Amino acid sequence: MSQDLPHRSPGRPAMTNQQLPVDFSAFHHMHRPVYLRWAQTVLNHRADAEEAVDAAFEQLLMIWTTVLSKENPAAYAWSVLRSRTLDLARARKRRPALLEAAAFETVALTRTADPIGQLEESLALFHAVRQLPPRQMDVMVLLHLNGLTPAQVGDHLGITAAAVRSTARHAKRRLRHTLGLAAEQTEEGHADDIAH
Repeated sequence: MSQDLPHRSPGRPAMTNQQLPVDFSAFHHMHRPVYLRWAQTVLNHRADAEEAVDAAFEQLLMIWTTVLSKENPAAYAWSVLRSRTLDLARARKRRPALLEAAAFETVALTRTADPIGQLEESLALFHAVRQLPPRQMDVMVLLHLNGLTPAQVGDHLGITAAAVRSTARHAKRRLRHTLGLAAEQTEEGHADDIAH
């Protein structure tokens, strides 16, 4: 699929980029790649991720003036993406998953004396991340699985970089508790920061 939007719904002609509001085109251009990576991480299926993201942008386009009038358009748009992604997973009778297969690709598996033990730990971590509250899960997926900076995550979620860092600290604390790990002090003395 291309990045042209909106992808038309059945029975409706597609619009060209020239017919789209300029601010919508800019928003789409800036956010679609990250939305797609997040949806693919959650759904573990590229075509489903594209479908969910396209549906989210189509919904946003239909109410674009309302979106712009929101106090935080980026946060609103993210909620639409999240909802469309999870709706699609339910419709396909799939449980949203965090690329458990990614555990097989970790560098740690090739460098550890106990690859099976490392795999079990990785799978436990992915399962624990899935159990996080939505904002914490989104932050952890975007930061650690998609490699974005706190500022980039904040831009896409509609929150500040400081809020991203705080959310990540809370998520890490929860993950440590869930996984039964003791909080360890880092060089800066922050118990909640995990080196990655």
